[in-house]
Amino acid sequence: MSKVVKGWLYSREHEWVEVLSETRVRVGITDFAQNQLGDLVFVELPQVGAEVVANQSMGSVESVKAVSDLFSPVSGKVVEVNSELEDSPEVINSDAYSGGWMIVVEISNPDELSELLSAEQYADFVLEG
Repeated sequence: MSKVVKGWLYSREHEWVEVLSETRVRVGITDFAQNQLGDLVFVELPQVGAEVVANQSMGSVESVKAVSDLFSPVSGKVVEVNSELEDSPEVINSDAYSGGWMIVVEISNPDELSELLSAEQYADFVLEG
């Protein structure tokens, strides 16, 4: 079973959301997603200042298997990007929930968080496959 962090939120597109404050969240892809993708070789993320929209593409990840879109789980403005991933995308494979975080978003619609899955719901979603 893939690791799921309790207390965090998850999208059906396999992104995780760590709530940092009432207005900020950190986003990355789940352990399940990185495992399915295989060894990551490239990550394309939005720039600081870019607007992201819930359920719309915000970048992509490329693995030895395929290129996959990243979908933003929330809407808002990107205020921080994990620049380490430019040179070391494989960090996502080894540490999807800490070192492999992707962006921090100043959310524009906090109500969108209620549309995401809890850790338990996400674990069930993955098992249902």
